[in-house]
Amino acid sequence: MKRKRILPIVLAGLLLIIIYYTGRALPVATGYAAKTLGSGIFLSGRDKADIDAKDLNFFPVKNTRCEINTEDSSVTCSLLGLASVKAIYRHGLGVTLINDLSESEVRAQNFPIATRPALVTDTIAWPVGDLLPDSLSAAINSATVNAAIEKLFAHNEVDTPIVNITRALVVLYDGQIIAERYAQGYNRNTKLTGWSMTKSLTSALIGLLVKEGRLQLDGPAPVPEWKDPKDPRHEISVRHLLQQTNGLDFDERYDIPADANRMLFVKGDAAAFTAEHPLKNKPGTDFRYSSGNTNILSRIIRQVTGENNYHSFPYNALFHKLGMYNTILEPDASGTFVGSSFCYATARDWARFGLLYLNNGRVNGEYLLPENWVKESITPSSAAETGEYGFQWWLNAGAPNNSQNRSYPALPEDMFYADGYEGQNIFILPSSKLVVVRLGLTKGNYWGEVELLRSLIQSIDPTKKNQAASAN
Repeated sequence: MKRKRILPIVLAGLLLIIIYYTGRALPVATGYAAKTLGSGIFLSGRDKADIDAKDLNFFPVKNTRCEINTEDSSVTCSLLGLASVKAIYRHGLGVTLINDLSESEVRAQNFPIATRPALVTDTIAWPVGDLLPDSLSAAINSATVNAAIEKLFAHNEVDTPIVNITRALVVLYDGQIIAERYAQGYNRNTKLTGWSMTKSLTSALIGLLVKEGRLQLDGPAPVPEWKDPKDPRHEISVRHLLQQTNGLDFDERYDIPADANRMLFVKGDAAAFTAEHPLKNKPGTDFRYSSGNTNILSRIIRQVTGENNYHSFPYNALFHKLGMYNTILEPDASGTFVGSSFCYATARDWARFGLLYLNNGRVNGEYLLPENWVKESITPSSAAETGEYGFQWWLNAGAPNNSQNRSYPALPEDMFYADGYEGQNIFILPSSKLVVVRLGLTKGNYWGEVELLRSLIQSIDPTKKNQAASAN
């Protein structure tokens, strides 16, 4: 009798698990596969087989079945015949998942996009162009730098249970490229994902609007869902969103179909999905990293700049001024850039962005960002207990009363960095005048950044800065 009573309970439990899995987990898996495959093929120029073998080789994503349509530039993925989703490529907009809206509605969107300047960048000096000097600063010990890079790329040839592949590395010292290397199949023209490094780009765009007086850091953020003064979320400010202290009950975990993954791969309007979440903590009191916050910021940028300017604004106001001509921000189905996660750029373009922050927001000696923006961006939020976060940048400042209690104790306290999923990084070390960009695929939490950065720091002899050495 007990078995007869237990069996229906077990079956009911299994049914609930299946319903949950097919309803929540499978759409995340197929959405992830379609988006990753689509951007990898149409933006990075990679082969499907290579993406399948490396980027999508984990459960349950590796079990998806995907079809590439080169005629309409799309990818369609499903899993066990379920949760089919399509991602489409559009010129100037990259790849967008078809969620919540129909494909015809998304394709009918006619956003004014920026035109890439008709420049031959190989004839224009770095950093706006790609023409490099014939000599490097003698302050750099090239042998030490080269040895560190050789060691890093040697991991690519080692077959280990935890994937750790470096695809691109660019090192700047005092604004100049002193080292650059790419894995086989990649080069300086290959656009690669930045994942959450995109958050730092979004922060810079907010800074531009603040400089123009079109947006305020403090006071209620212009979020329609929170406009009622009686709504406790009404007191959330742009500063709270930048510092990840807005207090929303948003689940950023990635190992289950939680809020972050559903927002990125299932929902058609990332900002609206996030804005609907209730308040969990009083704004400004609790640091809780959330990709949703950044997508609300991205929608605020859209509101402020307007429909006729929004999709060209990042390019005209920021990217092209820095020489970032090979950078693409990708929108969700609603048309808002997924400012938390979806940007593809060359390693050199990511380095150009890092250089802007090394130079305190200045280009050719003039402030592009507000005069104090970089300083504010790398000032720890009071809610970040170990001084680890500012305005969408990770910091190495340490706890207020214990500077050794920081993310990288072996590296300088003034270091700050953009940090993306699977080992995408821009490290900025002002005291050493270094900007280091690493793009790759690391399934663990560490790709060897401490050893590399320490070696690069040790390779500098500032007493020889004004001398020149051959670039060869």
